[in-house]
Amino acid sequence: MKNLPFTKQNIECWSQNYPTPFYVYDEAGIRKCVTDLYEAFSWNKGFKEYFAVKATPTPAILRLLNELGCGTDCASIPELVLSQKSGINGKNIIFTSNETTVEEYKAALNCGAIINLDDITHIEFLEKIAPLPDTICCRYNPGKFNITNDIMGHLHDTKFGMTHEQILDAFAILKSKGVKHFGIHSMLASCSLVEEYYPRLAKKLFKFALEIKEKLDINVEFIDLSGGIGIPYKPTEEPVDIFAIGDGVRKMYEEIVEPAGLEIALFTEMGRYITGPYGYLVTKALHYKHIYKEYIGVDASCCDLMRPAMYGAYHHISVMGKENEKAIGKFDVVGSLCENNDKFAVERELPHVEIGDYLTIHDAGAHGHSMGYNYNGKLRCAELMLKPDGQIQPIRRAQSMEDYFATLDIDPEFK
Repeated sequence: MKNLPFTKQNIECWSQNYPTPFYVYDEAGIRKCVTDLYEAFSWNKGFKEYFAVKATPTPAILRLLNELGCGTDCASIPELVLSQKSGINGKNIIFTSNETTVEEYKAALNCGAIINLDDITHIEFLEKIAPLPDTICCRYNPGKFNITNDIMGHLHDTKFGMTHEQILDAFAILKSKGVKHFGIHSMLASCSLVEEYYPRLAKKLFKFALEIKEKLDINVEFIDLSGGIGIPYKPTEEPVDIFAIGDGVRKMYEEIVEPAGLEIALFTEMGRYITGPYGYLVTKALHYKHIYKEYIGVDASCCDLMRPAMYGAYHHISVMGKENEKAIGKFDVVGSLCENNDKFAVERELPHVEIGDYLTIHDAGAHGHSMGYNYNGKLRCAELMLKPDGQIQPIRRAQSMEDYFATLDIDPEFK
């Protein structure tokens, strides 16, 4: 059973000012998660978390994470702007993108972000824009790894990163052009609940750093393990032990890095792990439908949370006030879009749901609101923050009709 930091009575109160659907984020949960992460890696002097903005690009979240010592991982100009307006600047930002435009690289260079190159050809591309910065990171794709999953896919089929030999060539070129500080980035799995993932990835990258030192006389000063740590979407799944993960990476560091006399700072780029379990999509039951299957229609749609439609992803659903009641049957929980994949759950066992009941969709705090869209003219929903003292704070208002039509201001016939 998954627990909630709020009750049916809370939602009834909040919905008087913020109509469903809306997102709620649990600040206390996010704070504890980040505090535990930093404690788990406290043995590494240079450790820093660069939160993946794409997971939850909301300034109030970014300001909270900045307060807790986090930087950001960005992939676009708006994400850079969000970071800067949230108080995060310079080398507290890592810019990791692919098929990057001139304008995007200029923006990243102008704000002093650490550039993480996705391909060796980007060295020449970047040089045409501006002098190379003194710090460069390169994204590594080894082609195979003993831990991966369906979301990430086979590494031969992913568009990200450079091969082993390309990293060596890229570092040699960058060194010859005056770059002084080097890092390696690698993300080889997504949403992994395997606690050995980070230690095994670290082992591979630590050994690569030693090879780079031997062949190129370059000290790799930081290694970015990126994200990839998953969360337990299903009630039967157990969360990873971040302290066991940190200890596993420490053992690899002591075994490989310390005997070589090197000192390497470790970075992570968590997104899902930090905000995923602490964000909830709240929606209201509108209709029943009894045809070949049993349906419950709600006022949210995959415009609000597209992971189930996109990946077939599981998100647990609680019927508020009936969390401990027994299931009476299997239901598809669906939205109103003109698409048959607009489903939050398929044949999900649920208790009796009455029209007007509130349903809470769990673990929606990452890649939830951020992946939303406006199909069928659906307007984006509000985001709220549940403060540690129990107060609710609006952090993004719901989209209005005026917002939706704003880009049509160039059409003289549209009134």
